[in-house]
Amino acid sequence: MNWKAQISAEINANRATLEQLALTIGENPELGFEEVRAANLLTSALQEAGFEVTLGIAGLDTAFCGTLGQGRPNIALLCEYDALPELGHACGHNLIGVASVGAALGLAPFVGKLGGTITVFGTPAEETGSGKVVLVRAGLFDQVDAAMMFHPSSQNLLMATSNALDAYEFEFIGKAAHAADCPEEGINALDGVIALFNGVNALREHLPDGVRIHGIISQGGTAANVVPARAVARFYIRAPRREVLSGITAKVLNVAQGAAMITGTQVEWNEFELGTDNMVPNHSLALAFGANLQRLNVINIEEFAEGRGSSDMGNVSRVVPAIHPYLSIGDGLVSHTPEFAKASVSQEGLQASITAAEALAYTVADILTDPLLFKAVQEEHARLKESSVL
Repeated sequence: MNWKAQISAEINANRATLEQLALTIGENPELGFEEVRAANLLTSALQEAGFEVTLGIAGLDTAFCGTLGQGRPNIALLCEYDALPELGHACGHNLIGVASVGAALGLAPFVGKLGGTITVFGTPAEETGSGKVVLVRAGLFDQVDAAMMFHPSSQNLLMATSNALDAYEFEFIGKAAHAADCPEEGINALDGVIALFNGVNALREHLPDGVRIHGIISQGGTAANVVPARAVARFYIRAPRREVLSGITAKVLNVAQGAAMITGTQVEWNEFELGTDNMVPNHSLALAFGANLQRLNVINIEEFAEGRGSSDMGNVSRVVPAIHPYLSIGDGLVSHTPEFAKASVSQEGLQASITAAEALAYTVADILTDPLLFKAVQEEHARLKESSVL
C-alpha cells in the first residue's frame, strides 16, 4: 500500500489548519514555561485527530503528551513552541510544533494498520529552560524507540551536532559604603564580578578548541557613589562533549572562588538553567529522513555539520535514537534575529513546516513498516552507548 501518498493527502487536507496554527503561534509569542496558548492550540488539534492527550506532564504546566496506537515501536514526535525575549519566534519554534503535530495528523488515520504507537511530546522552554531535560529525567522517554523533530534554518541539513551547555549565575556579596567619603569601609562586589571576567579571559588560552564561554553582568550596583554590596553575573559555558564540559565548568567555578578571594567578597553560584548534553544524531534515522526529503523534491541537502549552539534535544539523543534535521526557510538567515522572526511567519516558512510534517510522517511510517530500518536504528544507538559516545 502507498502509505506515503495517503499521508501527504491527509496532511494537505489539514494544511489550512496547520498554517493558521503556525501563524497564530508565531504572531502571539510566549516565553518558556508560559506557552499556554500554544500548548492549548496544539493539544486541541491532536485531540480532534483522536490522540489521547495529557497536559501538564512532568510537573510542567505547558508540557504535554499525546498518544495514538498501541505497542511498539513507539515513535515520538517533538514539539517546541516557546519564543525568545523581545525577538519573538526568531528561532521558528512556531513551525517546529506545527510540523510535528502535522505529521501526527497525517499518520492518525493509518496508525491501526501501520502498527505501533505515535507519541507527540510538547516540550516547553527550549530557549531558556531546557524542558526536554525535565521530561528525560522524569522517565518519559523510557518506553520510546526513536524521537524526531525538525528545525527551521537557512539551509537543508540532515545531521548536526551541538555543544553541551552549563548555565551558571554567580552572586558576589561585599559591603556597601560611600564611594567618596569612606570607600575603605566598603567591599566592592562588582570588583569580584570583574575579577571573574578577567579570570575567565585568562583561562581561554588554555581551553580546547570548540569551547565557548560567554557572560553578562546582570547586576553591578545601583549608584556610582555607592560601593556595590551585591553584583551578579551569568555565564553560558559550552563544549563539544559533556565529558569535556564538566572539566571546563569545574575550572570556571575555581576562577569564581579565586575572584572572591582576591577581592575580599563572598561568592555563591547556581545553575540558572538546566544544563544540556551535546546532540548525537542517529545516522540511520537521519538518512531515512533525507531520502524522504528527496522524495518530496527537496534539493541541496547537506548531510552533516558540526554545530556550535546548544539544545536540550542533545539529552534526548542520549537515551533514544534521535534526529534534529534542518530545513531552509530563506537564504542567508541568521537565527535569533528579527529577520528570522519575520521568516517564521512567511509563506516560505509555512511551506517548510508542511514539508517537514510530510518528511517526519514518512520516516515514522518507514520505521513502523521496515523491520530492517528499525533494527539498524536501534543497533546504531546501542553501539554508540557501548563506545561511550552517549
